[in-house]
Amino acid sequence: MPLFAQSSHKFVGLVGGAFMLLLLVSGCATFDDSSVEYSTAPPISEVIPHELSKATSPVYVIEPPDVLTISAISLVPKHPYRVRPLDTLIVQATGVPTEAPIGGEHVIGLDGNLVLGYEYDYLDGQHQPIRATGKTIEMIRNELEERLQLVAREPRVWITLSSIASQQDISGEHLVAPDGRVTLGSYGRVCLIGMTIEEAKTTIETHLSQYFENPQVGVDVFGFNSKVYYVITQGAGLGDQVFRLPIKGSETALDAIGEIQGFSSNSSIRMWVARPGFNNQGGDQIMPIDWLGISQRGDVTTNYQLMPGDRLYVAEDKLVAFDTALAKIISPIERMLGVTLLGTQTANRITTYGTVNNQGF
Repeated sequence: MPLFAQSSHKFVGLVGGAFMLLLLVSGCATFDDSSVEYSTAPPISEVIPHELSKATSPVYVIEPPDVLTISAISLVPKHPYRVRPLDTLIVQATGVPTEAPIGGEHVIGLDGNLVLGYEYDYLDGQHQPIRATGKTIEMIRNELEERLQLVAREPRVWITLSSIASQQDISGEHLVAPDGRVTLGSYGRVCLIGMTIEEAKTTIETHLSQYFENPQVGVDVFGFNSKVYYVITQGAGLGDQVFRLPIKGSETALDAIGEIQGFSSNSSIRMWVARPGFNNQGGDQIMPIDWLGISQRGDVTTNYQLMPGDRLYVAEDKLVAFDTALAKIISPIERMLGVTLLGTQTANRITTYGTVNNQGF
């Protein structure tokens, strides 16, 4: 028998033997996923929330890495406020010369001076505007009245703080750091981990009361990042995939499948929800899902509402898994025999090269 034919027979024999071995190992298992029985069938409570009977989520608790939105409603500086450069004051005065009135808004200069114009900025013939930085409104008013008495008989002055230039703006989005704290700019950091939104609001206002009179802020959750569920798809021997998805309050198993854009070619319709904790008999909380009922019949019984920490597990297609396992066994053998066959054919051609040429072929 030619060497090529012998190699072919050996290859076919090896492949056939490996295939029979896999069949024996797999036993009489069927590849019809719809008929596969679950290894465990723990009791399922009838009150588990599902599509048409959803439960209200518990009060949201702030944890890293949530993103909070903080808005400043009322942030009035504590009395007595000391004026800083670029602050705006509203100055009004009576009893001054009509040709040199005082009124309107005045911005404190970068040099810290309050410039009024006319002759009010001169003292003893020298330009000496009132130094405002670091002084209270009352101190500035008294100093201005003393200066106006040089040019007016009974001057009266009113000064109001219009705006603060250097006040830190805390409004915006704030990330809850891994240590559970939120940064409020120059006003420090506040620990909010484990708090509800109402508790966080009170804590922030208490912290800001060091700098403001009766501060009021609004707090809301912008990014719900700390409460998630997982969708795990078995990879049929090619590695599982894990999707981490945020909980928004009413997601069901059907919503979760939609979030991952449906099934892959390796997936079956066999799936279940694994919930952390124990069922009413002390076992695992495994809730099988009837995918055909949910998708084709509109049966909402097993379209469970997902809770934080839930794992929606999608099992592999058994036939694809078997094909992958078979390929893992056959592929090395096929490569080895292919290299052997190529080497044998090459050697035969080299050996018979001179004989064939002498015979006139």
